[in-house]
Amino acid sequence: MAQGSRRAEGSKEGTGGPHFKANMAARYGFDRVFTVVVTVAALLGIAVLAVLLVDVVRDGSGMLSPGFLTSFPSQIFPENGGIYPALVGSLWLLGLTFLISVPLGLGAAVYLEEYAEDTRINRMIEINISNLAGVPSVIYGLLGLGIFVQLLAPVTGGASVLSGALTLSLLILPVIIVATREALRAIPRAIREGGYALGATRWEVIRSHLLPMALPGALTGIILALSRAIGEAAPILVVGVALYQTYATAGPLDGYMALPTQIYDWISRPQQVFQDSAAAGIVVIMVVLLVANSAAIVLRNRYQRRS
Repeated sequence: MAQGSRRAEGSKEGTGGPHFKANMAARYGFDRVFTVVVTVAALLGIAVLAVLLVDVVRDGSGMLSPGFLTSFPSQIFPENGGIYPALVGSLWLLGLTFLISVPLGLGAAVYLEEYAEDTRINRMIEINISNLAGVPSVIYGLLGLGIFVQLLAPVTGGASVLSGALTLSLLILPVIIVATREALRAIPRAIREGGYALGATRWEVIRSHLLPMALPGALTGIILALSRAIGEAAPILVVGVALYQTYATAGPLDGYMALPTQIYDWISRPQQVFQDSAAAGIVVIMVVLLVANSAAIVLRNRYQRRS
């Protein structure tokens, strides 16, 4: 009898149980309110970003010219100065960081996801990799100073662009590893088992099936990681980036300037011309970032269509 009464009570309140409220008007009302809230949140962020972009472009438009990109900075005639050595240095940093961090990040992710056994040591490594993504960047700078600039100076050339790239690679490796592991984990188990059933080895399954399918997701992490690397100033300040030099970087063992530190140097000066130069430098670094990200997005979309 008691069971029958509970069924009758449930049928009166709806098919979803005693706590389900079949008030469609209220549910759609909450849905509309939530839609408005998230839309306002998104528009607010976009509006703030647009205001910042307009303000920066307006301040830097007077300095932006081909000569600004091809000239060296000048403290005596700052109105004729440029950003050429910092731009070249940042491109070196970006290229070397990509070459160092991407193979290491992909390899570490494949090992942890496909080869590593579920042991206590491996679990500790996985947890520490996730935690390293939240470590302040200046800590990586101190680590790079001790290892790459001082301990490995005969190999890296000391305070060279190679040492800066190695330090930035340490900074972004956790992001690349975590993103690649998540992309590998999302591939159905049947893909692996199908490959093994056809006689393929583990490496052949990884090379022919898993990596091509995981690459779009991994590239998303790589884009975010490189975007962070090119905008970082704290770690490269610690490992010896130059605030002024009379030559452009021509090799991995050369000294270097970088766009974030050049902007930091300009913006710390009170004269208006330096403030305008800093705004122009911000526009340049955003263009470099957009070009690099666009290339990675095109590559990611191409692999997404293939997979």
